[in-house]
Amino acid sequence: MDILNLFWNASQEDLRNGYVDEEDYFICLLCGKKIEKGIVYQEEGVFYEAGRFMRVHIEKVHGSVFEYLIQLDKKFTGLTDHQNSLLRLFYQGKSDDEVKIEMEIGSASTIRNHRFALKEKERQSRVFLTMMDLLKIKDKKAVFIPPHSTARMVDDRYSITEEEKIKILRKNFPEGLDGPIKTFDIKEKSKLAVLGQIAKRFETNRIYSEKEVNEILKGAFEDFTTLRRYLIEYGFMDRKPDGSQYWLEENQDMRDVGMDRKKELKEQYKEMKTEAGVYQIRNTKNQKVLVVATSNLKTINGKIMQLRNGGVHMNKQLQEEWNQFGEATFVFEVLEVLEEKEEGYFDRKEELKKLEAKWLEKLQPYGERGYHKLK
Repeated sequence: MDILNLFWNASQEDLRNGYVDEEDYFICLLCGKKIEKGIVYQEEGVFYEAGRFMRVHIEKVHGSVFEYLIQLDKKFTGLTDHQNSLLRLFYQGKSDDEVKIEMEIGSASTIRNHRFALKEKERQSRVFLTMMDLLKIKDKKAVFIPPHSTARMVDDRYSITEEEKIKILRKNFPEGLDGPIKTFDIKEKSKLAVLGQIAKRFETNRIYSEKEVNEILKGAFEDFTTLRRYLIEYGFMDRKPDGSQYWLEENQDMRDVGMDRKKELKEQYKEMKTEAGVYQIRNTKNQKVLVVATSNLKTINGKIMQLRNGGVHMNKQLQEEWNQFGEATFVFEVLEVLEEKEEGYFDRKEELKKLEAKWLEKLQPYGERGYHKLK
């Protein structure tokens, strides 16, 4: 079962943990990484058994399960932009007074009302999940293809059976599944099936350059840049922020991979080790900037997706100007990567805060110069 099916069929507990416990592996539900059982893993001088190492992986690569889920499209979370921002602040441990200031809400009683509304939403969700479970028990005949966690739109167009999928692929690949498609101007449901088939042209557990990706996609469609963008947006592929490396999100079972290949994959994973640092989102039209500190610079792509979706970024002014001027007006620039000491005591979070403060002091992104507010 691939990572998407694992994600959408995972239990509530597995989703909360961020991984599933399979026979020989722990599998990350957020990226598909597999941690083989029975092996002791070392990270920054500390040794971990497989289950604990999976939790370390989630923290280092994804920040937390909450951070991953809260960035999903509102069609998945069912949250309004306002509720999304409130949940983020509650998760950060902000008090009602701090939330009131951050969200520019009139009174603490208003926040209490929002908390009550979220609690009601939780109760409704439990009832709905129970009804859906009962429905699945009653109707086991229909087989649906689940949408990707990064898909931009989710509705009944994603209710696609295996039979429908076969018809879509036959129609869109007239020269065979390894041949080209005539057009990509197709319905959302068809795009999902077509992209899934094209993604099979890439090998799992392999790193590609952008040139290599383009060469493969040219065999599928002349506008290969559009295919590349959609493969990433729909979660079939991922890449480094600078576009130097691409890889397929779906991972194979590594039991059939030789020991030499396993060693190679582990070395590749080390090379892709997460880096903390500070970056800026700069409006090239008025030169206003937003300074952001992150424990994982790879999450920049996730922030771009938030802004593209419209109205989900916590900084309202930035989102409004993004909507007004368009994506092409903004650039994402890494200001500094956090240098981590290999020996002695090193508080990563504290040093990241200092690095952020340094750049806030240097750039002074307040008022007409930026999207920050003076506290």
